[in-house]
Amino acid sequence: MKIAIASGKGGTGKTTLSTNLAAFLAEKEHVVLTDLDVEEPNSGLFIKGTLKHSESKYKMIPEWDSAYCNLCGICQEVCNFNAVLKMGKNIMVFPELCHGCYACSELCPKNSLPMKEKPMGELKHFEAAGLSFIESKLLIGEEQAVPLIKQTIDYVDENFPEEIIKIYDSPPGTSCPVIEATKHADIVILITEPTPFGFHDLTLAVETIRELKKEFVVVVNRYGIGDDSVEKYCKAEGITIIGKIPNDRKVAEVYAKGDLLYPALPSVKKVIEKIALFIQGERGDSGR
Repeated sequence: MKIAIASGKGGTGKTTLSTNLAAFLAEKEHVVLTDLDVEEPNSGLFIKGTLKHSESKYKMIPEWDSAYCNLCGICQEVCNFNAVLKMGKNIMVFPELCHGCYACSELCPKNSLPMKEKPMGELKHFEAAGLSFIESKLLIGEEQAVPLIKQTIDYVDENFPEEIIKIYDSPPGTSCPVIEATKHADIVILITEPTPFGFHDLTLAVETIRELKKEFVVVVNRYGIGDDSVEKYCKAEGITIIGKIPNDRKVAEVYAKGDLLYPALPSVKKVIEKIALFIQGERGDSGR
């Protein structure tokens, strides 16, 4: 089962929920936690494991070979991202704009734009008790997260069987990285907070996930602050809230130390247990 934990904005608690839920489930079965927030992964601050594997990740970028180029301009015409431009007697390639779609390379009649590997990030695979943790991180200066997210998901699919629970700590927002991180999930857990910003961005996230036709539920973090706009919205829209993590200073204290919450805070453990039971119900399990 693939579970994506997402939100409409940053700072709502995706990593908090992802790490605590993964560690809790891993007490009884093998779980894979994958940090897909490749621009700023931080699940590794809370998951302590032994490094099992690491590898560099590359994207494919065209490189102009002027030897046989006849400057026909087809490459410029077929590039939807303005990454290849014909400038006088030269073909200019802008790697930062290239999406690696191969169109310019494959449609060039003179094979003058061969695709070359360009480093874009690094993937690391850690193992802890009952828990496999995968983390990818873009190199500084790399603009595009989607190719690395895709390759990271592919790594998980290739190395772990389908029956294992796979939790994806997704990027924030509702843009392309989130789409890539959630589009193959069996269920999406949207985490929000009961504030005007949390409510507004939850509505955006709901619109996005509905567009993807994915099953989704909501978890409310920092419950007890703000107002009840999130709860009213979920009730009106028929959205299930499967958990409410209380707003508690002790949560911030434990979090600031880089520790998991549920072993130290019974109130949080109760919520994590409830979410775990929901997941098991979705899988058809008999329960813990």
